[in-house]
Amino acid sequence: MRIRHQSDNVEALVSTIVDAMNSLKGKEIVTLDLRETGTSVTDYFVICHANSKTQVDAIADKIIDEARSQQGVKPYHVEGRDNTEWILIDFVDVVVHVFLQSARKFYQLEELWADAERIVNQEED
Repeated sequence: MRIRHQSDNVEALVSTIVDAMNSLKGKEIVTLDLRETGTSVTDYFVICHANSKTQVDAIADKIIDEARSQQGVKPYHVEGRDNTEWILIDFVDVVVHVFLQSARKFYQLEELWADAERIVNQEED
């Protein structure tokens, strides 16, 4: 059984993450609700991509900063900082994937979890 994170309001954390992605022009922001899939990996994936490694890194930093300041939550684990093509930020109940566009197309993470409810988050102009 998975240990829950300290966040009492997972939906608020997801909203904070999406807002952080939008604020730095993350592309094709998608939330996958995994709660009904029978997986114990996490409750949500939040996925976006960026056009450069610098932008991938900046979006990841913004997510971590906003989650801490707005929700009082720190990531359990962060991976991918070395090559910045795919940064994974694990908040336990929410796992964030910030891709370089080419890496997102290659891994097709949304297709691996096709049975999850998919919420497309509109990008702000």
